[in-house]
Amino acid sequence: MTSASGTPDSTAAVEGRTRGQECVRIAGGRLVRMLCRPTITGLENVPTSGGFIVASNHLSFLDSVLIQGIFPRPVSFFAKAEYFTQPGVRGRGMRFFFESFGSVPVDRDKQSGAVEALFGLTSIIRAGHGVGIYPEGTRSRDGRLYRGKNGVGWLALATGAPVIPVGLRGTQRLQPPDKNTIRPASFEMHVGAPLQFEHLGERHPLPVRRDATAQIMDAIAGLSGQERVETYNSRPTDPSLTEGADG
Repeated sequence: MTSASGTPDSTAAVEGRTRGQECVRIAGGRLVRMLCRPTITGLENVPTSGGFIVASNHLSFLDSVLIQGIFPRPVSFFAKAEYFTQPGVRGRGMRFFFESFGSVPVDRDKQSGAVEALFGLTSIIRAGHGVGIYPEGTRSRDGRLYRGKNGVGWLALATGAPVIPVGLRGTQRLQPPDKNTIRPASFEMHVGAPLQFEHLGERHPLPVRRDATAQIMDAIAGLSGQERVETYNSRPTDPSLTEGADG
């Protein structure tokens, strides 16, 4: 199904989740709490109703799953389409897992993939659901907080939805960069007070968008305690190091 703009109707995927899948999400969050004993603050800042945007720093491939499992309401992050199309029992299990946690497939190999993803997020928000985005664009491999890309500012201004900043600390210990193994480790998740921006619609001045992005990144930095970098982060050049669950 596609929207009027020709982008995939991500809302249908989110609203098609079953009660069983929601139980898997909740159980996964409880398992994380039991195994990792994380320090979690600020969950009361998550709205009890209506659409919202989670904007987080990004240290680990597992960050999306951690946020999705621990938050009191489902949060939809985009994940590589390949995670939903693998054949066989393993492929079906992988698809069920990602759909249970609220992930939505996106074709990141398409040149227009990033734009379509943003429009897909707006449809989910307008339907009253939560979405997640990593303003840095990809994982920080050195632990520093990189400059935020303006997509998060555009999303906030286009929808008028509250932005919930999140600061993650230590999640890279669960799965270090370039490693496939996962091990329980303590981490911190700090959820900040909602940031509210004027609802300007999809067409708005670039300076306003940049200012919104800067405010969001300031809030994330205050929660994560990371050293900041004023340049954009970049994906690994080695194809074997490419990850899939970055927003």
